[in-house]
Amino acid sequence: MTGMAWEIRVATAGDLEAVVRLHEADLIGGHGDAWTPQTRPAYEAAFAAIEASPDTDLYVAIEDGVVVGTFQLQMLRKLTERGARKAVLESVQVRADRRSRGLGARMIAEAERLARARGATGLQLTSNKRRTAAHRFYERQGYERSHEGFRKTL
Repeated sequence: MTGMAWEIRVATAGDLEAVVRLHEADLIGGHGDAWTPQTRPAYEAAFAAIEASPDTDLYVAIEDGVVVGTFQLQMLRKLTERGARKAVLESVQVRADRRSRGLGARMIAEAERLARARGATGLQLTSNKRRTAAHRFYERQGYERSHEGFRKTL
């Protein structure tokens, strides 16, 4: 990212299409995201809820005025660990042509800084089992595999 103007900031409604398109381009995640006239209202409603929540923020990484990365950070209050605050990192995406240039590491570092500033004692994330390159990336950032995840569609 040397020589390029970049920043990481809270997403605005004007960033929403670009953020959804980052997820739309994700062939591994399999969330079926797509920015269309039919899906736009659902994304706008989700963004409004995120924006209104005191415990969840959506961020964008901007490079030379273009959204090239995103992540969502949610704060949780746990009953265990004496009421610890934990941060959950979700929906991390870097545009394919911007990968392996340090942007992902900067996004993770910023998520950690933000979580610490809000009193989090830890940060956790999940990653699709097929994302082996992402797993190596997270391990290089100091994350360790600690739990087995389960999910059920409702």
